[in-house]
Amino acid sequence: MDLLQIEGGHKLSGSVQISGAKNAALPLLALSILSSLPIKISNVPNVADIRTFATLLSNLGATTKFENKTMYLDSTKINSTCANYDIVRKMRASILVLGPLLARFGQCEVSLPGGCAIGQRPIDLHLKALEQMGATIEIKQGYVVAKAQNGLKGATIVFDKITVTGSENIIMAAALAHGTTTLINVAKEPEVVQLCEVLANSGVHIEGIGGDELIIKGSSMKLLPIENIEVIPDRIEAGTYLCAGAITNSQITLTSIIPEHLTAITRKLVKMGFEIEEKKREITLKPAKQIQPFDVETTEYPGFPTDMQAQFMALATQANGTSVIDERLFENRFMHVSELVRMGAKIKLKGHSATVFGRSKLTAAEVMATDLRASSALVLAALVAKGKSRIHRIYHLDRGYEDLEGKLAKLGAKIERLRSES
Repeated sequence: MDLLQIEGGHKLSGSVQISGAKNAALPLLALSILSSLPIKISNVPNVADIRTFATLLSNLGATTKFENKTMYLDSTKINSTCANYDIVRKMRASILVLGPLLARFGQCEVSLPGGCAIGQRPIDLHLKALEQMGATIEIKQGYVVAKAQNGLKGATIVFDKITVTGSENIIMAAALAHGTTTLINVAKEPEVVQLCEVLANSGVHIEGIGGDELIIKGSSMKLLPIENIEVIPDRIEAGTYLCAGAITNSQITLTSIIPEHLTAITRKLVKMGFEIEEKKREITLKPAKQIQPFDVETTEYPGFPTDMQAQFMALATQANGTSVIDERLFENRFMHVSELVRMGAKIKLKGHSATVFGRSKLTAAEVMATDLRASSALVLAALVAKGKSRIHRIYHLDRGYEDLEGKLAKLGAKIERLRSES
C-alpha cells in the first residue's frame, strides 16, 4: 500500500494546472447510457473513481477506452441492467446509473452504494422521485430493484433537501421520460449545470438551467444524439491548491480554471488577508502579512463547499487567532481532527462545530487518511509541520486527486510516494 512522505517547512512557488472535475465527469459518464452515439469526453481526470466508473459501464456492456485524459465511450450496446455490488461498493457515485438505466430500459438492479465513510448520504430522495415518475421500487438483498415497464412519466418533484447526485439522477431520468418533469429545489452546483447544458445541447428542452427549478421535456425513451464533451475544471482541486499556497503563505498561480466557481473560497481567503488576482482562466494567490482567523459554515453551492472544510481546518491551524468551522451537511465529517491533533493542532469539537486555536507549531507525525478530503487536509498540514510526516491510506487521495505529489513537487514541496512496508 502506498503512502506519502512530506518534509514540511518549504515555501511554494510557480503555477499548477488544474484537472477536470471528477464530480462533473462521473455524471457525464453515466449520461452515456442515454446516448444514441459513441461519445468522446475530454479533460477527464485520471483518478481511481473514474476508472471504477468506467469498469462499471464495461460490466453493463459498454465499451470504454481512456487515454490522454480522454474517455471514449460507446454505451449503445449495453446488454445488462444490473450494477453489481463488487463495483458499486467502491464508490457512492455509482448510484448515478440508476436513473439512466431505468429511463432507457424500464428496469434495473443497482446495488446500494459505498464510498467515503463521512456519514449517511441516503438515496431515499432518488427513490422517492423515481416512484413519483411511475417506477416501482423494492430493496432486495442489498439491491435497488426498479421497474417502469412502459417508461417513466413526467411529474412535479420537490426535493425535501438539496441533493447533488439526486438532482443529477432525476435530471437524466427526466430526459427520457414521457411528458414534462418539473424539479423544485434542485442543486445548483457547476457540475449539475454542465450536465443540464450537455442535455440541452443534445436536443432536450430544459428551462431554468443554473436555478433551483428545472422544467424538462422528456424524449419518450428515444436515445439522445449526445456530442463530444469537455469536462469543466475541478473547483475542489483548485481550492485545495489555493489552501496549499495559503498554509505555506506562498505565491502560486492556478491555471485552467473557472474563477467564478471558486468565489466562496477566494472571498474567504481575502478575508484572511491573502490577495487574489483573477484572470479569465487563472487565479494567483499572494501571501498575507498576517493570516487572520475566520468563521465558516458549509452549505450548498454557491455557499462554502463541504468538500473544502477539511482543507480550511488545516489552514486555520496557521491563523493568528481562533477560527470556527460549522459542518452543516454531513454529520461525520470531522474524522481528520484526531490526526491533525497528533500533529500538534489545537481543536475543540462540539456537535457539528469545530473551534481551531491558532497559531499552532505543527510537528511531523505518522497519520492516517480516513476519507478523500480529510486526506488532503493532512497533506496541507504536513507542508508546514517540522520534520517528515508520513500519510497512510492514500488510496482515498487517489480517488479524487490526479498526480497530487507531482503537482505539489512542481510547486516546490518536498514530497514523495513510497511503498508501505506492511
